[in-house]
Amino acid sequence: MAQNKTQVTATNPADFIAAVDHPQRREDAQVLDTLFRRVTGFKPRMWGPSIIGYGRYHYRYDSGREGDFLATGFSPRKANQVIYILPGYTDFGPILDRLGKWKKGKSCLYITKLADVDLAVLEELIRAGLDDLNSRWPVQPT
Repeated sequence: MAQNKTQVTATNPADFIAAVDHPQRREDAQVLDTLFRRVTGFKPRMWGPSIIGYGRYHYRYDSGREGDFLATGFSPRKANQVIYILPGYTDFGPILDRLGKWKKGKSCLYITKLADVDLAVLEELIRAGLDDLNSRWPVQPT
């Protein structure tokens, strides 16, 4: 069975953040790193070339497919910050209604700049996502 394409790498997350070209995106990434560390209590690890992950979980689907993936995290992309709330099965609508300006993917949020969202609500969302994930598959530190 094929492994996930996105695996933990040896890249230092602080070095990755420091190398983000766009100054506001870099500053927002530093704020997010502090926020994710505080909420999760986990040290960050790079997953693939551009995702900073906090914690990990092992999944096994009914199909037999299994693997490891980051529990939560973010990626400072060119157009926006991508926030990963995994596995994305729960409706966090009441929290999202209070978050501010964002767009949604299957298991992620796209935030253009952190000034557009309420960071206390983002903290609440990260915690809720982590708790939901842990109820399905145990979350372990990275």
